[in-house]
Amino acid sequence: MTKAIQLDPTLSQSALKNKLTRPDDVSNPATKGAVYLVGAGSGDPELLTLKAYRVMQQADVVLYDSLVSQDVLDLCHPSATKVFVGKRCNNHAMPQADINQLLVRYAQAGNCVVRLKGGDPFIFGRGGEELQAVVDNGVYFESIPGVTAASAAASSTGIPLTHRQCAQSVKFVTAFKKTNCPNQDYSEMLEPSQTVVLYMGLNRLAGLTEGLMQAGRDQLTPFAVVSHASLPTQQVLIGTLQDIASKQAMAKLPTPALLIMGDVVNLYQQLSHFNLADQRAQSRFITEQYKGHGRKGLETGSDETVIEGDLVV
Repeated sequence: MTKAIQLDPTLSQSALKNKLTRPDDVSNPATKGAVYLVGAGSGDPELLTLKAYRVMQQADVVLYDSLVSQDVLDLCHPSATKVFVGKRCNNHAMPQADINQLLVRYAQAGNCVVRLKGGDPFIFGRGGEELQAVVDNGVYFESIPGVTAASAAASSTGIPLTHRQCAQSVKFVTAFKKTNCPNQDYSEMLEPSQTVVLYMGLNRLAGLTEGLMQAGRDQLTPFAVVSHASLPTQQVLIGTLQDIASKQAMAKLPTPALLIMGDVVNLYQQLSHFNLADQRAQSRFITEQYKGHGRKGLETGSDETVIEGDLVV
């Protein structure tokens, strides 16, 4: 049974830090520091949990990823040593094995170590791998969940991941199993009553959609690309499995982005005009507009072609 730690505001800083870094529910108190695996969420600092903030304020060392926003990083204790260990596509600041060693080394030196990871550490965040390394070296840990990108994208766009009328389940899928090894197991993503959320798939969108159609998924399945979910720079592109890749080729939404496939995407247009998150992002929905032909949409103030479903920030 997990024992809750009650923090006394009269405690000294050293005593308070001791409560955070020393598990008190084991027979023999730990003599080493501990690792706190903290989900930093989607980048909006207001989506952090209170527990995450409390631990970040007590950190001696923070190892953080590239998807951790500066606003979130600024909530760590000012005196904490901050070490960037981020990974982006084909660009790793540090190999995973070296990150594991750093966690162990800092913790064994008696530090309160915060491993700050974008989204939720246990959803395509390698959190389990890092904790295996920590435990193998006799270091205590605690994992604190964060708002994963799928939840952030769904809430900020008004695209529910499940809906009683059209989506009775949701599947989270990674576009890459390992570095440069694409996930091509399309057979498990064909159920029409299931929402599929694809992480890290924007750079291989054309291959993904083509593979899904060849495997039998309906080419008219609604499809959304959500870029910078929950942030002021959020953009949304709406299409179908058949045309979303060509739309993205024109719109060029940036990473990080999440892909949502399923009938729930149809609710976007119904809900977006009353979505306060969209209004805070100062976004506006642009109707279909093609250069030289077709129906003219809203004026965008530029010469760029804007296709139906773009959410322009």
